[in-house]
Amino acid sequence: MEEQKYAYWLANISGVGIKTIHQLYKYCDNAREIYELGPGQLLHIHNLTEKTADLIVKSKKNWDVDGQWEQFLERGIQFYSMENQKYPKKLRHIYDMPYAIYVIGELPDEKEKSAAIVGARNCSPYGKKAAQEFGKKLAEAGVNLISGMARGIDSMGHRGALLAGGRTYAVLGCGVNIVYPPENWELYEQIAKHGGILSEYPPDMAPQPGFFPMRNRIISALSDVVIIIEAKEKSGSLITADYALDQGKDVFALPGSIYDSLSAGCNRLIKQGAGILLSPQDLLEELSLSESKKQVLLEKEELLVYSTLDLHPKSIEELAQKTGMDLLRLTEVIFALEERGFAEEAYQNYYRIRN
Repeated sequence: MEEQKYAYWLANISGVGIKTIHQLYKYCDNAREIYELGPGQLLHIHNLTEKTADLIVKSKKNWDVDGQWEQFLERGIQFYSMENQKYPKKLRHIYDMPYAIYVIGELPDEKEKSAAIVGARNCSPYGKKAAQEFGKKLAEAGVNLISGMARGIDSMGHRGALLAGGRTYAVLGCGVNIVYPPENWELYEQIAKHGGILSEYPPDMAPQPGFFPMRNRIISALSDVVIIIEAKEKSGSLITADYALDQGKDVFALPGSIYDSLSAGCNRLIKQGAGILLSPQDLLEELSLSESKKQVLLEKEELLVYSTLDLHPKSIEELAQKTGMDLLRLTEVIFALEERGFAEEAYQNYYRIRN
């Protein structure tokens, strides 16, 4: 723990990125040794520019190592640098491995199987249904679900895992204490409670366009298999697929209509040799897993109401007819589903699953 305060300093030097930090570690064994380097020693490090050396020297003057570390610990966020034994082994051998990972909740158990579900933000009802169903079935079989908590497919994959009472983990392109997209705050809280929120970026770091392609390498690295559900020809999900293939992971894609641009990327992946997603059962067989009965996150009545909802709003009267519940109890159950992020009121007294 004592050494981690120096790693925390190193991870927070503005203008010093992953490549520079890895360069420094060729000359030093840990962050404390880097902290103790003088200006002259820094300038003798191969490929380290005078500007970068100056940034490191100035950061030591402006950073209270003990004070900053104590303030950080009070925030309830975990920090694992690559010096820490708890740093994920799956990240240690990837290209540009992140120097450190910030976590709210917990890290995925690396003894258990993990799968990533990623895809289009502006997805179709077909894609949303598939993402939720695959997420649910994988979680029921004891597979951890990894994704990026983005709108659309990512969110539905997370929700499927939560619905099954499984573990799910979100890798963010911003600080772990920032909910992005902001409308996913309920989902964020559920993931933190039933898995973890992860990021290589320091707390309070706002999302930036360049962060999202980089975080995709972490999503694929933490997963044993990557599932692409709806992706256009040029899509961030295909970046995740490329990372997965580079890392030696299996990639599966959901086939779709040749006339639908949302399926173009997936269909091309299949043409190039990706596995075809035909059903959750087929995928589990590919992974040498069987379906299992995990305790679901929802109570019996909640599950009954949720099973009658879909992406198209239904009136409270229609739901009462389908479930056989009286309006008072039905309203209470729907409110509970809304509170837990599984349902939403589309307009007055009309409800649908939350996407």
